[in-house]
Amino acid sequence: MEILKAENLKKYYRDGAVVKAVDGVSLSIEEGEFAALVGPSGSGKTTLLNLLGGIDHPTEGKVYIEGKEITSLKEKQLARFRLEKLGFVFQAYNLIPVLTALENAELILLFQGVEKNKRRERVMEIFRELGIEHLADRTPPKLSGGEQQRMAIARAIVHHPLLVLADEPTANLDSENAISIVELMKRLCKEKNISFLIATHDSRVYQRAERIIRLTDGKIVEDKRNT
Repeated sequence: MEILKAENLKKYYRDGAVVKAVDGVSLSIEEGEFAALVGPSGSGKTTLLNLLGGIDHPTEGKVYIEGKEITSLKEKQLARFRLEKLGFVFQAYNLIPVLTALENAELILLFQGVEKNKRRERVMEIFRELGIEHLADRTPPKLSGGEQQRMAIARAIVHHPLLVLADEPTANLDSENAISIVELMKRLCKEKNISFLIATHDSRVYQRAERIIRLTDGKIVEDKRNT
């Protein structure tokens, strides 16, 4: 089943001349797919992820998630849609330093109106699956890079999203932790049937992806199954 579909997405900026950050991208992501969006810095990967996730608005084109066009939604509707359907994993983790790992992970459930006991039960269930339940009461500054990224993944999936968009999730990790994080996301993809689209230029990531979508100068130049 198709989870995400983008039609002729464009994002242009004016910086003296016109900068075509994303230039006519069309793609789809299937349910339970583990795909890598590959390209060098400046190729448009982050901009494209932001467009697909409704964080940014396209100059032209449309994005559909589960058949619903999100590019036409008003800001409050879009925020609610993201909250219910999407998960995000960022290169810089984006954890709130004064909150514990558990409090960081339960924020989305809090915004959804889930009661406290159920929130904590669901977070601890995810933490146990990821092997980090012993870190629940620690704040981010007391965690290693790999532990913080696991916390960020827990936050991204705790509300059972359809799709997780990850932007360079291994950029700040050593090889051992990077491989561990990729394998963790692959396992979650299969066990929970969550689709993953990961923007990266890290071969440790895209060599383990099922599909490689290569972006150059804002355009898709290759889309292939990984063998």
